[in-house]
Amino acid sequence: MDRYRSNDNIVWDCDYHVVFCPKYRRKVLVDGIGSRFEEIAHEVAEELDFEIREIKVMPDRVHMLVSVDPQFGIHRAVKRIKGRTSHDLRAEFPQLKRKLPTLWTNSYFVSTVGGATPEAVRQYIEDQRNA
Repeated sequence: MDRYRSNDNIVWDCDYHVVFCPKYRRKVLVDGIGSRFEEIAHEVAEELDFEIREIKVMPDRVHMLVSVDPQFGIHRAVKRIKGRTSHDLRAEFPQLKRKLPTLWTNSYFVSTVGGATPEAVRQYIEDQRNA
């Protein structure tokens, strides 16, 4: 995988660790919902030309390692993933509408990977499953 990406104006290497949770931290990302979330998130990333390098969906949270064009912005990428997945998952899995007023909380955690290697962040995300 090439570390640097580019567009017409810039070359970048901007990796972010992103975490967000369902409303009330309910454990609803189960029984096929989590795998469908991953599919939709990858569709959004492909449409908007950013990269999800790692993704782990747990029943009550999502961890992702994302590479995003700084001109597009990590906030837009997260907003689009949360918006599309909420819309599509609630349409495909009606039980989500009954359990929650909205699928996601308004908040999320984001951290630049900084000096950590992408492999170290991938390992951290993988280890979250056992936490």
